Amino acid sequence: MSVKPKELLHLAMEAAAEKKAMNVVALDLTGISMVADYFVVCHGNSDTQVQAIAAEVRKHAIDAGAPIRGIEGMDSARWVLMDLGDVVVHIFHRDEREYYNIERVWSDAKVVTTV
Repeated sequence: MSVKPKELLHLAMEAAAEKKAMNVVALDLTGISMVADYFVVCHGNSDTQVQAIAAEVRKHAIDAGAPIRGIEGMDSARWVLMDLGDVVVHIFHRDEREYYNIERVWSDAKVVTTV
């Protein structure tokens, strides 16, 4: 079953929200990056919350039949990177999100306000 990029974006954002992810932002990278169509960026306030957010995104993706190409950082839970193909999900611990400031790095991308 093939999941369209916007559907994948929606399910990742919904999953993050279910685990009370903070400041969930979606960036439209279409025409800017060959890596993915969208980035989802959010953070949790503890290692446990970061892991819970990542687990929920993974569960939603699997339930939708979307391929999970890779997950990095689950053990340390400071910056979990999830490659869902057309959507890459960045789940930070609060301190790391401020430090890396992904939104600034990809400032050319449009913020997606509705999915």
